Amino acid sequence: RTLRYVPESSKDKIISDEDVFETLLKLFKALFINDFNRQAHILALLPEIRSKYVELQTVEQKQSKVNSCNRQSPRVFSPEEVLFNTLGFTIGRDRSSLVSAGTGVFVTKGFVPKGTVVSMYPGTVYRKHEPVFFQSLGNPFIFRCIDGVLIDGNDKGLSRSVYRSCSRRDQLGPFQMSDESWLTATLQNPLAVGQYVNNCSREKAANVCYQEFDVPGYFPVELKQYLPNIVYSHDLESHPRCVVLVTLRDIKQGEELFSNYYTVVS
Repeated sequence: RTLRYVPESSKDKIISDEDVFETLLKLFKALFINDFNRQAHILALLPEIRSKYVELQTVEQKQSKVNSCNRQSPRVFSPEEVLFNTLGFTIGRDRSSLVSAGTGVFVTKGFVPKGTVVSMYPGTVYRKHEPVFFQSLGNPFIFRCIDGVLIDGNDKGLSRSVYRSCSRRDQLGPFQMSDESWLTATLQNPLAVGQYVNNCSREKAANVCYQEFDVPGYFPVELKQYLPNIVYSHDLESHPRCVVLVTLRDIKQGEELFSNYYTVVS
């Protein structure tokens, strides 16, 4: 169901890679600042950028001071609230509106304009010819990229164990190179639910589509803790592959997200 055929990968871009990068950077910075106290051990090793985040945190506190009665203890928001305050919407998992479709993903609050990154597809990234057979057995969460790269978005069983093993393998001291929280009920990155977005149907047209994004080498190391993808093979030269879901039209609160697994290029 996830097989796609696109003659030229460049035609699979609904928005530019720069727009994807800027959206992720904006959200991840907001999540980082919101959880600033827990990041002290990381910032201690990055004195050159610590001042930058202190300044950003000060600006955030001034903006939210009107909504806070206690200036000494700024409010810590949930990741969902940070998402809403940053991008203007929240998403969440619930029973799909499609019969027998199981879990789906909905816009639970706010409004999502056309051409917006609305979700991310988490999981272990396998390149061609890497062993994914046992993980793929009975697994509906295997996503195939245009170039044959596979992403295993299953949060249970062997898939879960493989992801955690790879994530801990790649950790550099206090620096986490990926986010494990999508394997739990408490998400640090509230966008990491894209594997539960259902395919469109005759009754429910697609309102989002997949777009592949290779994380550039200059992505801030302190923000990689929010990336919900990890490469299976440890290779310092490879850039992590992410897949984001981009809206094809404006989406209102209460609407379910539906994707088109088959990318059509005209």
